[in-house]
Amino acid sequence: MVLIDRRPQVQTRVAVPGTVRNPLGPRPPVTRSTLASGRVQGRRPAPTYASPGLTEREVAVLKVWLDCDSKVEVGARLHIALGTVNTHLTRIRDKYSRVGRAAPTKAALVARALQDGIVKIDDL
Repeated sequence: MVLIDRRPQVQTRVAVPGTVRNPLGPRPPVTRSTLASGRVQGRRPAPTYASPGLTEREVAVLKVWLDCDSKVEVGARLHIALGTVNTHLTRIRDKYSRVGRAAPTKAALVARALQDGIVKIDDL
């Protein structure tokens, strides 16, 4: 009686040192001058993001809201009603969603504001 192994054979690949390639391409050369300037040639440019087209008032409300703990406090600082604050924030979120950069939470809006240069990390 002959036993036949019918299990599929699995081929494994073993990486040989020196043959693994970086998917991002070769590293740029680092010299003393590039280290001193803080820049390494060949770096990718900063990503560009689609602008949501916020109005000046929406930017003002967003900045104050990121600085406050509550929407009631935002209303008090800007002398507007709570409903108006909610309307501005809803429109801000809608505009970010329309350009493919959804921001459903306050943390996500902080990230979008940082990406768009509305606030700086030192302001938070």
